[in-house]
Amino acid sequence: MQRDSSQEELAPEFSAESVQVVSRETVFKGFFTMLRLRLRHRLFRGGWSRIFERELFVRGPAVGVLLYDPERDQVALTEQFRIGALARAAGPWCLEVVAGMVEQGEDLQEVARREVREEAGLQVQELHFIHSYMPSPGGSSERLHLYCALVSLSGAEGCFGLQHENEDIRLRVFQADRLFEAMAGDFAPGESPLDNAATIICLQWLALHRDKLRGR
Repeated sequence: MQRDSSQEELAPEFSAESVQVVSRETVFKGFFTMLRLRLRHRLFRGGWSRIFERELFVRGPAVGVLLYDPERDQVALTEQFRIGALARAAGPWCLEVVAGMVEQGEDLQEVARREVREEAGLQVQELHFIHSYMPSPGGSSERLHLYCALVSLSGAEGCFGLQHENEDIRLRVFQADRLFEAMAGDFAPGESPLDNAATIICLQWLALHRDKLRGR
């Protein structure tokens, strides 16, 4: 596929061929993997960097799915405990979009539909691609693929998740305008009810596309 002029303008100066990995060591392997790399890369000022070490948190691709009911103009978010939010001022229970890991060879849209069934007990009517991005490229290999699923949220609230995976997920339904107000609210750091990038990105996309999704 050829790049258009805007892609060319935004393209980085270097590519993967401008990195030389000298060694790769697995320093931890559990639910996730941590690698220690010794590497060097080309410099903007010319030449190569010295060989240096970096740790890489290896986490594969994942999907995130915003649940939207265009008929009722409602959004459903999951609420669950998150270990990374232990020190969060508002506590470690976070409002999020439905999300799940993608195993090798799996189709992204099929994973999105499966996670909606498991975490919300809902059937997807339509699935719209939002964006794909890396949440933390400074130290993690994860890539997150975001979608908006059109669903019926009539009587949708409840508790979901797979017990054998220690999931305890509460599904909550909100009017879309209420979430847009919260997203724009003036909160102290760590106190906003909407406190993760995937959810904020999805809601911003919805704010731009809501009228089209509702057939206006």
